[in-house]
Amino acid sequence: MFKNIFKKALQTTKENWFSKAMHLFDRSNIDDTIWDELEELLIAADVGMETTEKLIANTKATVKEANLKDGEQVREALKNEMVSILNIQAPSPVVAAIPEVVLVIGVNGSGKTTSIAKLAYLAKSEGKSVLLAAGDTFRAAAIDQLRTWAERAGVEIVAHQPGADPGAVVYDAMAAAKSRGSQLLIIDTAGRLHTKFNLMEELKKIRRVINKTDITAPHEVLLVLDATTGQNGLLQVKNFTEAAGITGIFLAKLDGTAKGGIALAICDQLKIPVKYIGVGEHMEDIAAFNARSFVEALSS
Repeated sequence: MFKNIFKKALQTTKENWFSKAMHLFDRSNIDDTIWDELEELLIAADVGMETTEKLIANTKATVKEANLKDGEQVREALKNEMVSILNIQAPSPVVAAIPEVVLVIGVNGSGKTTSIAKLAYLAKSEGKSVLLAAGDTFRAAAIDQLRTWAERAGVEIVAHQPGADPGAVVYDAMAAAKSRGSQLLIIDTAGRLHTKFNLMEELKKIRRVINKTDITAPHEVLLVLDATTGQNGLLQVKNFTEAAGITGIFLAKLDGTAKGGIALAICDQLKIPVKYIGVGEHMEDIAAFNARSFVEALSS
């Protein structure tokens, strides 16, 4: 199942950039021309200059040390370097008592609400009891959308009226999750306020409210990142990390971009793991990220 999801997600990226990059090594002679062409293709795929240079330098070093001559061997060396960059080992969250609290952040339009629904669906399919918290009270549409997704996923939701204090919603949701014995609490947050400063301060406030109920929470802070934003996504990750302490990335809309190389840039430059990918509008269009599956889907 997950293998098919990765193939679906990366089909456009593969056809436009990575397939061309991998086919460079079909040539009989591996020379500097190939490395120059590879650099252009990787940068065009949103891998970024810094990560591209590192990827090529490490691959060339492996080729030299192992005295690789065959194009297929060089291609495998490149793939292994990509897996190495993507395979960030992040510690599993320690949850002493339920609920496990997942704080979901991201800018408006990133696919945050749909991604929350997918997380809820995935957790419920694993047999967990799930509660959602509609912490984005600044947009009435956000509350309504989350309610709709909660109904579709068959999970409960805590929501106040539009304009309510997000901290109050989160406080009530924490209490409700404990009293109902919910195993997982997923908290939505605002994606835009009047200024970036206001948004970041709001996120810090929500974290403080969560901490008052459970000093170990939130156990995960997932940033939903629209894969189509490309290199601009790196700035988003940096800003949100400062305010909320991101533990992982939910890479959304991966099926809608020809430049899936942003995953490599994030993992290499920011050392934050990609935890999940989203590939469509349906709740089942989600997969836990796997570095090897990602690279194989790009190159197969």
